[in-house]
Amino acid sequence: QVQLVESGGGLVQPGGSLRLSCAASRSIFSINVMGWYRQAPGKERELVATITNGGSINYADSVKGRFTISRDNAKNTVYLQMNSLKPEDTAVYYCNRKQYAGSWNEYWGQGTQVTVSS
Repeated sequence: QVQLVESGGGLVQPGGSLRLSCAASRSIFSINVMGWYRQAPGKERELVATITNGGSINYADSVKGRFTISRDNAKNTVYLQMNSLKPEDTAVYYCNRKQYAGSWNEYWGQGTQVTVSS
């Protein structure tokens, strides 16, 4: 079982920045994708950004140019640098890990609140 521990959420003013981190408890399967999803009140969970173990990256159109995803494979950690934050970025952000071990397994973090408000 993989546990994902997130940190870095909080309250920030519009135009500000936050950095989220997510550490995986164990990583013995090299084929994996880590990423961030978010869910705003009354809305479905949506993809924010993903990064494969090989470094391939995918962003939602709404965050391109403002958010940057990165990972440190040695630390089993993924980061999300969020700049130029907008009120519409307010949501609970969830870390996600998919890994392949004969079949794909998926794990979720507990979520961290990001609130963008003046």
